Amino acid sequence: MTSAAQRLSLDPATVGRRLNRLETSLKSTLVIRSASGLECTATGARLLELAALAEQAMAEVEDAASSDPVGGTIRLSVAEGFGGVLVAPALKDLRRRHRNLRLELAANAGFLSLSRRQVDIAVTLSAPNDSRLAVAPLATYQLALYASPAYIEQNGEPTSIEDLFDVELIGYVDDLIYAPQLRYLEELDKRLRPTMSSSSIRAQREIIASDGGVGILPCFMAEGLVRLMQTQVLITRQFWVGTHGDTAGGARARAVLKWLTEIVATNAGRLRPY
Repeated sequence: MTSAAQRLSLDPATVGRRLNRLETSLKSTLVIRSASGLECTATGARLLELAALAEQAMAEVEDAASSDPVGGTIRLSVAEGFGGVLVAPALKDLRRRHRNLRLELAANAGFLSLSRRQVDIAVTLSAPNDSRLAVAPLATYQLALYASPAYIEQNGEPTSIEDLFDVELIGYVDDLIYAPQLRYLEELDKRLRPTMSSSSIRAQREIIASDGGVGILPCFMAEGLVRLMQTQVLITRQFWVGTHGDTAGGARARAVLKWLTEIVATNAGRLRPY
């Protein structure tokens, strides 16, 4: 409710009253409270789908009346590391090409839903399983084990999986992992647990870079760090890009998808250096 109020420039109480009036008008319950917050009922979910279609139709009317078909707003959801390190620095190039395009970058891919139309385009770690979406592979990337030069100098260099039980190990908070593809340590040894953890890969990188310990990072985030156990640890993952099937061919979506493809091509050596 608070998030909706912020987007509408209202206070949460006003949003709540409007939602109650809508439910009264429709004589139907649209949302229920659960342990995780508000959730749509079946009726609410259906109404949300119809409202999203109406919103899209109005956006298409606006596009048709515009002299710039790429103008307007598009929301892009990406994995945090990819979004912060590779996508954000390239935003200025997209802006130069399309002055009337406003891109909203949500660099927390685990928390926004493409299927529920919370975003227009999403870069994810697995292919969304929804027939209404247009999905394609975007890029493969590699991850490896890293530490700072100072940490290695002070503590020595681990050379085996068993050595990792004796180091300060950096990783994700277990119950905040939003995708199984992020369970890197379990691929090395199911018994491994981080001694310091964060839900943010960029925070993990800062811990490692500040001589805090050893951890697995995407190679494109590891500048200035030392790669460890090179013959034993190299993980490959896939980025997927998805958009709504009914908007995939629109000018805005095509422009952003082309731009993302160019980012991947330009950074191929950083994404897959080994």
